Amino acid sequence: MEPRILLFLFALGTILLYTQVHGDRSFSIDYDNDRFVKDGQPFRYISGSIHYARVHPAYWQDRLNKMYAAGLNAIQTYVPWNLHEPTQGKYNFEGIANLTQFLTLANKTGLLVIARLGPYICGEWDMGGLPSWLLRLNHSIQLRTADPTYLGPVDDWMNVLLPKIKPFLYKNGGPIISVQIENEYGSYPACDHGYVRHLYQLFHSILGNDVVYFTTDGPGNEMLKCGTLQNVYATVDFGSGGDPLVPFAKQKEYEPHGPSVNSEYYTGWLDHWGQKHQTVDQDKVAKTLDEMLKLGASVNMYMFEGGTNFGFWNGANAAFNPQPTSYDYDAPLSEAGDPTDKYLTLRKVIGKYNTLPTDVPPATPKNAYGIVTMETMTSLYDALDTISPYDPIRATYPITMEDMQQSFGYILYRTILTHGYVHPVELSVPGIHDRGYVMVNQQPVGILERLGPTNVSIVCNGNDTLDILVENMGRINYGKYINDFKGLVSNVTLNGIVLQPWMIYSLDLDRLIPKASLPRQRVTNQQAGQQQVPTFYVGSLPEITIPQDTYLKISAKHWSKGQAYINGFNLGRYWPTKGPQITLYVPAPILKPSPANNTLVLFELEYTTCGDPDASEPCMVEFIDTPILNGSVPSRTQQKVTYYEACFNCWGYLLAMGLICVSMPIVMILLKVSCKNMDKVKVDVPYGNI
Repeated sequence: MEPRILLFLFALGTILLYTQVHGDRSFSIDYDNDRFVKDGQPFRYISGSIHYARVHPAYWQDRLNKMYAAGLNAIQTYVPWNLHEPTQGKYNFEGIANLTQFLTLANKTGLLVIARLGPYICGEWDMGGLPSWLLRLNHSIQLRTADPTYLGPVDDWMNVLLPKIKPFLYKNGGPIISVQIENEYGSYPACDHGYVRHLYQLFHSILGNDVVYFTTDGPGNEMLKCGTLQNVYATVDFGSGGDPLVPFAKQKEYEPHGPSVNSEYYTGWLDHWGQKHQTVDQDKVAKTLDEMLKLGASVNMYMFEGGTNFGFWNGANAAFNPQPTSYDYDAPLSEAGDPTDKYLTLRKVIGKYNTLPTDVPPATPKNAYGIVTMETMTSLYDALDTISPYDPIRATYPITMEDMQQSFGYILYRTILTHGYVHPVELSVPGIHDRGYVMVNQQPVGILERLGPTNVSIVCNGNDTLDILVENMGRINYGKYINDFKGLVSNVTLNGIVLQPWMIYSLDLDRLIPKASLPRQRVTNQQAGQQQVPTFYVGSLPEITIPQDTYLKISAKHWSKGQAYINGFNLGRYWPTKGPQITLYVPAPILKPSPANNTLVLFELEYTTCGDPDASEPCMVEFIDTPILNGSVPSRTQQKVTYYEACFNCWGYLLAMGLICVSMPIVMILLKVSCKNMDKVKVDVPYGNI
């Protein structure tokens, strides 16, 4: 037989085998009939967002099962670049970063996937998913633009990520039906269409035509004008309470033909430290969902499972409002993945349009392990040589955390004072990013914050040692201020004199705490009720027969602010004196059954009752079986507007004043006053944008 005939027969056999394995799989847009088409049949997705990086990998299958049981036929997820490339050129796809395992599980569960690959994702994630090492490449880097300093690393990353994604495209037997280009780019002031076009061309060169490319933006002209791109399907995002025909009509102005799509339908809202816990009425969410599904729209619910900002992964909103550890989001599935009343209500709505599985998986079992007495382990100073992975860097002036090649956590700045002052003089630290603990000769003298106070009065002698421990509380993830350097970002002055030189200690708690190598020493000169030297405390949980989910309650009665670890796993930040989050979620897979010991370590930054001989109770924490996410917050911060208040205030003034005095300049003044805090909550009027 001739070689050409053999080659033809081999190719034909390959095609037939592929068809047997994958069938005639396809997913596309039917522009003539304004709908999606899957395998040649009309299709509409009802989807929910879940972020694999916010759920312990051992629970991925549990959460996917519960989403499938709700009647969803798809899920949506972000891919955070900084999780996967923590250091330039070094990639991580293990553990909680095992993206291919997550996609495999989704596929086996019967859920399609809408992949939001970035490179920017927002999502209340540190720096919107962009790696902080980008800032070190060029302090003037223009993020999310065609700036070559930014675009080069983007190309490098996508050339690693996209080949991993391609086998999981629906056409290739995987679950991915659509891929987002960038994320809500219309809300970013750069409006660089050349950059977005470059991304599309890059995606297309690797993934080809076998997937639907889309963008997501708020339903406003400016957002859609800058966020949309030819050959990329434009979708919108908005929340409950309004007529969905209005934002869908705006989508049609930019996509005259094709399905109506809400890529982020908000089931809840995000929290900030020091502000009231946010909730959204389940009946309102259900009503608008029903209205959209009646219209034949495809909908993704953001979030369906919120999860947890473990470690240091939380983001922040401008001017500077960091998000807490919990990303519960008042979602249908709780932070611990438990079905809520909202879940059951939305499931009933979905059941009108999709066939429901017969059973809803139960909540994971919870256990109240009780009180754990904490003991002093060691102070920051006694542990400094251990938690600083290398000798301090010497510099004339302070340098940022990014220039120290450090992404998260804490950094210590030290200088020797050359002048003494017998009367209080002002220590000014205007570039504190984000919270600073000031000590002179290892004695605390004050706490500084990014939004103030940024100065403190001190008395000192010549040759005294000044230390400033700076906490990175999460980089801004939304808006024009995402170039968010951490540490000391400007000079420090004492009585108007610039202080120099400095020794700078990079601290790496995540690397060393799991080794349990911190020395145990008695900490002295700590006064209860006052600022104390940051100190490590340790305790052991009771014996555990079968590990179960639990919640670590860290009461403001005993503790102030810090970081919590169990068995070396970084649970996240605690700040009960600020609220609203009081408990930290502890997933069962990080606990060990007896006879193994379960060790809790707290790095307390401010003060505790530990060591106070007059304390009515021992130094303690408690493990309970229910979360507390709506704790009290300082009254002075309760007046900050929430997402919904901002919308109603602004549009209320606009309507009322517009009717009464259309031509009066005072309208604009009132609008400005009403909306003055809107840059501090992520909001686009009249519909939310995240």
